[in-house]
Amino acid sequence: MKREHRLSERRNGPVIRINEAARKLDKAMQACGVPEGYKQPFMDWAIDFLWRKFKEERMNKRLDVEKKIRQLGIRFPNGTVNKDYSVSFRLPSDIISNVELYGAEELGLHLSQEDNGDYSLVGHPLTAGDFTLSLLYDTVEGEPKSELKIPIAFNPNPRDLWRDLPTDKDIPYYKEDSATEYIMVEAGKDGLAKKDIVAASHRGRSHAQEGKARDDHFKVFHCNESDWYIMAVADGAGSAKYSRKGSEVACNSVVDHCKGLLVDNQAFENAIMEYSSDRGSKEKRTDVTRHVIDIIYKGAMKAHEAVKRVAQANEEGKLKDFATTLMFSICKRYDFGWFIASFWVGDGAMCLFDEKNKTAKLLGTPDEGEFSGQTRFLTMPEIFRDPEVVSKRLRMTIVPDFTALFLMTDGISDPMFETEKNLNEYEKWEEFYNKLKNGFPEDGIGGVDLTDDNEASKEKLLRWLDFWSPGNHDDRTIAILY
Repeated sequence: MKREHRLSERRNGPVIRINEAARKLDKAMQACGVPEGYKQPFMDWAIDFLWRKFKEERMNKRLDVEKKIRQLGIRFPNGTVNKDYSVSFRLPSDIISNVELYGAEELGLHLSQEDNGDYSLVGHPLTAGDFTLSLLYDTVEGEPKSELKIPIAFNPNPRDLWRDLPTDKDIPYYKEDSATEYIMVEAGKDGLAKKDIVAASHRGRSHAQEGKARDDHFKVFHCNESDWYIMAVADGAGSAKYSRKGSEVACNSVVDHCKGLLVDNQAFENAIMEYSSDRGSKEKRTDVTRHVIDIIYKGAMKAHEAVKRVAQANEEGKLKDFATTLMFSICKRYDFGWFIASFWVGDGAMCLFDEKNKTAKLLGTPDEGEFSGQTRFLTMPEIFRDPEVVSKRLRMTIVPDFTALFLMTDGISDPMFETEKNLNEYEKWEEFYNKLKNGFPEDGIGGVDLTDDNEASKEKLLRWLDFWSPGNHDDRTIAILY
């Protein structure tokens, strides 16, 4: 019975209140002397008048809130397609509620409210163009949502403007647009830890835009019998129409030459061992240097001659059409450490990086030509006429260990280091190494995991070479011993 009584009260409550209000209104009209015949017209007029005033007041309140929101001057800055977008703004939560941003999701953006009350619009824009978003919000309870239209524009991603035209396979000296290699080296009988090699080369955007071939080249090798590592990287001159062949011949030539002289070369091995035990001995250093000249310097000369022969076999026979830079090194681990010898002509960078000891040692000096933007090439005869060519271009060193030996063309060194001074700064090499490991998340490019027995690193490295750097769209090639 009690439950039925409560239900009856709930149902009859509004009716009772209306009746009560009617009695009070009737009493008020009597007190004012409203004649009986005017009571109903007066009541109709009063209700109509109050209803209009009520709606007008609500509308004015809503318009006042909308004016305040417009006066905030909310603006969304322009963004770029597929680039991180983020903007924050504040709204007065005491006068509006239930905020929505219509049209954001389809553009790749998402609106959220932070703990401090601010709103954030974040995401990755999907489409270039001019758009209008609608900020919807409640003002007065029961009223329709108010709307503030906010323009927003997204610029095309510069990367999307570049074409990737295939290289014509019928051109002379055709070369694939990219190349990778990974060499895993297992520990030998000597028990010494070994290092692996990973290398990758990728056609630059400037070449892909016009359907031109990749001019860079690399060649890497590990000799199981002698345990020597050989690495070569070359950058064919962009202005030389057959430089893609010049870089290929140069790399192949020096690696083949070094392979032949490093297999069962006991005299060289003995000279290194003797020098390692007495590095202050001028005589022992001279003995090692003599072997290095036979292997490294003469290897560079043979590469020059090999490119020259290819040029002469060509109908035009112009050596300058095959112009290329060249850097290469030979490395081997002994119980006292690593012996490394190298040769370098041209730009790019070759560096022995040691993260543990905070050192970065360039194995040569990038040399420029007579004018800015030029460089020296292996194909220039004067390179080998310079009486100081050995001291300028050859290096040999012994180190206990290192993190990585990098050989790279200027397609990488230019955007990563910008100046020759930066090439000599350890901090810049550490920064480069971290970029190599971490990648470029803003471009959707992952890092390269330089760990043992990781053949997948070669494809990761190739993908890494596609990093974006405004104004730097040359071929990119890198070889890493780690």
